[in-house]
Amino acid sequence: MNFATVADIILIAPIIVIFLGSLVPLTLKVLLKNKEPNDFVPMFQGFGALLASFLLLITVYKLVLDRENAFAFSRMMAVDGVSLVSGLVILVASMASLVLTRENPTTRGHQYSELVFLLLNSTLGMIVLTQATDLLMIFVGLEVMSLPLYVLIGMGHDQKLSKEASIKYFVLGSFASAFFLMGLSFIYGTTGSTSLLALAELGPAVLNQSPLFTVGFLMMLCGFAFKVSLFPFHAWTADVYQGAPTPHTTLMATAVKLASFVALLRIVMVGYFESSEVILNVLQWFAAVTMLIGNAGALVQNKIKRVLAYSSVAHSGYLILGLLVVGLGGPGISEGVTVSLFYLTSYAFMTVGAFAFISYLEKSEGQQIGVEELSGLAYRRPYMALSMSLLLFSLAGVPPTLGFFGKFYLFTEALSQGFVWLTIWAALSSVVGVYYYLRPIVMMYMKEESLDLEKDNPSFSRILTKSLVFICALVVLILGIFNAELFDFIRAKL
Repeated sequence: MNFATVADIILIAPIIVIFLGSLVPLTLKVLLKNKEPNDFVPMFQGFGALLASFLLLITVYKLVLDRENAFAFSRMMAVDGVSLVSGLVILVASMASLVLTRENPTTRGHQYSELVFLLLNSTLGMIVLTQATDLLMIFVGLEVMSLPLYVLIGMGHDQKLSKEASIKYFVLGSFASAFFLMGLSFIYGTTGSTSLLALAELGPAVLNQSPLFTVGFLMMLCGFAFKVSLFPFHAWTADVYQGAPTPHTTLMATAVKLASFVALLRIVMVGYFESSEVILNVLQWFAAVTMLIGNAGALVQNKIKRVLAYSSVAHSGYLILGLLVVGLGGPGISEGVTVSLFYLTSYAFMTVGAFAFISYLEKSEGQQIGVEELSGLAYRRPYMALSMSLLLFSLAGVPPTLGFFGKFYLFTEALSQGFVWLTIWAALSSVVGVYYYLRPIVMMYMKEESLDLEKDNPSFSRILTKSLVFICALVVLILGIFNAELFDFIRAKL
């Protein structure tokens, strides 16, 4: 084994640790003659693997700080600030999802070791996706991330909704992969390369000479549009979010979205939007219609998970502003990446907390919590109601929460780059979104107590889920107050 191979292995050590850690729960179950151990055992094993990867990601990044190019496997993967910040947030979101699986009635118990194995391997794919600097490696990351998710969603104890959600996600995900591969083949056919580093040099020249290159890029964009719920590829979102077990919905809404957007950021960092009016206009209209559909859809929903699903669609539209800034190239790339990662980080904490709140309220398999069922919750669970209110205020973009500053930085940067009409549209859409975020708060504080929501089971207090809601609420408030420090931290790593 030569030095280059050893260096490559060191650079991907966080990924290797996740994979090896995912094997531990299955190995233990085999040694116990296929008898499921106590749920806490595989949960802590999986949590330990994710925590070890978290620490290794920081360590590896510090090791390569002085290196000009920290690439692995023939420059197909990179260890840089983008992969560090996004990887850390993905691992935190995965840890949170793992904690929720232990206390949610749809996921705890039978086949829990297999669930931990699949969740960790999906996280592995996300880390690959954030580090990939080659289109083929991006495709590998997408598939490694998605395949375990298809099975995870179908593993819920609910016999109808989870299976239906799994099939929908699998079928539509297959179409998305086909779009991505077809686009990749067009780009390779016109440039002779799949490396993003090579395309950064070839892209602008080829773009002006070959319409096939533009078609290939747009087809790849369609593949990613499915993963991040952009119009018109958003139709699956509400049904799958509602049907999937809430811990897995948490993973999809945060870590999967973040990893997919980071891969998109790496692609658009090639920087040839300025020479392509077609791509620029398509992305702007993608963003505008996605915001409209997301907010309009959330306004008419009565189930909280469906409200958050359409909210997720709207937030994807806002994030396109960051992609546009990055895609213009030039000095705006660094600021565009910074504001995008800041927004993704804030969105991850807000959404993890909101779905943890839903998971806390779910008392049986397949239970769907409606907005009306929150009536009077502030009088029975005052601290939970207060925490959820903070998270909803943050999602709505109310100061001084983290969500407000995420939108502020994103909209300000887009405005400075000339996207005036789209920024105004995004701000107006954000105002519309305040209505459906305030509905649950009104129900909790201003309505009489609902008899539909079951009381907590005293033998099962869900202390971990409850703690997660409190932590996320504190994070969005404290980081909102100290947002400049977080912004400077992200900027310094890029």
